[in-house]
Amino acid sequence: MANEEKKNAKPGFGTRFVNFFKGIGKFFKNMGHEMKNVTWPTKKDVLNYSVVVFVFMIVMGIIIGLIDLGAGALVDLIVKL
Repeated sequence: MANEEKKNAKPGFGTRFVNFFKGIGKFFKNMGHEMKNVTWPTKKDVLNYSVVVFVFMIVMGIIIGLIDLGAGALVDLIVKL
């Protein structure tokens, strides 16, 4: 019966404090291992991806601008009626 109480007992503050920081250390250790497995893009790939994103932003800006102009003209038309 005493063994069951020890198993169910909550660990003390000091134990939880130490385990907390051990967990943080384990997280960063695992993160370091995972970062070694990452396949990083080449400089050429990064440049190509950046150009694609920049062109997409310009196209979307134009589309949103045209929609805004159309909506503004529609509101002006409705207000004048």
